[in-house]
Amino acid sequence: MKIIKLNYLLLLLFVFACSKDSVGEDTKEVEVFVTTVNITGADITEGTTSQMNAVVIPENATNKSISWSLSDASIANISSEGLITAKKNGTVTVTATALDKGIVKGIKEIVISSFNPEENLIENVTQLKSALSSVKAGETILVKGGTYVMNSRITLTVSGTENNKIKLIAKEGTGRVKLDFSSMSENSSNQGIILNADYWHFKGIDVFKAGDNGLQVRGNNNLIEFCSFSECSDTGLQIDNGAANNTILNCDSYYNADSTNENADGFACKLTAGTGNKFIGCRAWQNLDDGWDGYLRGSDNILTTYENCWAIKNGYNKLGQKGIGDGNGFKTGGSDGKDLKHNAKYTNCIAVGNTADGFDHNSNRGIVTIYNCSAYDNGRNFSFSNTNPLEKLIIKNCNYLGDYGTIRATSVEETNNSWQNGITTSQDDFVSIDYSQLLNERKADGSLPDVTFFHLNTGSDLINAGVDVGLPFNGTAPDLGAFEL
Repeated sequence: MKIIKLNYLLLLLFVFACSKDSVGEDTKEVEVFVTTVNITGADITEGTTSQMNAVVIPENATNKSISWSLSDASIANISSEGLITAKKNGTVTVTATALDKGIVKGIKEIVISSFNPEENLIENVTQLKSALSSVKAGETILVKGGTYVMNSRITLTVSGTENNKIKLIAKEGTGRVKLDFSSMSENSSNQGIILNADYWHFKGIDVFKAGDNGLQVRGNNNLIEFCSFSECSDTGLQIDNGAANNTILNCDSYYNADSTNENADGFACKLTAGTGNKFIGCRAWQNLDDGWDGYLRGSDNILTTYENCWAIKNGYNKLGQKGIGDGNGFKTGGSDGKDLKHNAKYTNCIAVGNTADGFDHNSNRGIVTIYNCSAYDNGRNFSFSNTNPLEKLIIKNCNYLGDYGTIRATSVEETNNSWQNGITTSQDDFVSIDYSQLLNERKADGSLPDVTFFHLNTGSDLINAGVDVGLPFNGTAPDLGAFEL
């Protein structure tokens, strides 16, 4: 009997143990994986830190652990808890990775703008090269005035955006920044700077003695302001390679000369340039070929605009010796087949002392508009012929002294100029005909100097003799020429 009871007790214990194991198996938890990670956190506009937070979906994920990383450790660091500590201005990408499988990630871009740009002031060539090679949209490279000896070409390929331009700026109050490329030999691949990028802003930079172009612009929507390009072995600043909608503001290009004494221009929007480029308040003097060259080879029917630009003594070298280049002030266009259209608009521009033409046709087949411009002491002040003529020439409110030249095109609108309507123009009409003052130092903001050259004397019959072309004027009608009384 005792044996039977003992066996029964053992049986009960066995059944209880089995039933307990069965319950454990039924209630075991199923692992829930992360499907989405969202990052919250603010840009750093003040101070140096910003806390990032990761929101994990679903909320009942089994393992909510996150690892943090940043795209650029030179700009900022991030802690294991998601705290960003900034080092300098810039843009970084934050990544939060779910650790359960290591494949689900959240990404957020953070802009850092709290640092004073002066804290990153460039003072030597090594720093400058490093900054140019690592720059990102929205950043400013602030350079201390001085001479920077460059032994190789600079090629820029990283673009800014419309709202986050990349800036290369001379530090105000420290003098000009001179990039000296004089160690370069003359060679078609030895440009000083190739800007093959969009939305850059240069200001206060002087490019000296490059082996080819000083600056070759190949990108779009760039602003080149208050810079100079001198003694280069080809054109000082050239726009090419489809580059469009660039603005060259208050820049100078001078003494550019190649070894053949014939090919270097001051500025050129030429060959395969795009449309919509503008030159405003620029000066070109003593370049061995042209002040501005618009010759096309590949592009067609583009528009370039020139406002308040001065072309002075082109065709001469630095020593004042005449070269064998064309020597035009403004060469409006031209092409190998004499069939391409470079449309151009000139307002308040001046061409003086150039060895050949002040305003030159060169078989351009496009539409050229010339409003309120002045020409003096050029080989020919205006030269537009019936050979491979312009589609249309519009010339209004202009004045000149010297050789008038020719005004011809398939269609011509020639009205209210100093050689029309019975007007007689002489030296007495002007306060001064000394154009050396056009080379006076620019104002502190980079704008053109105040001059008296070709300003009209009171009583001149060129006053109020123009027609309204949409430019501002005083009196009852516009004056003739580049300057209003």
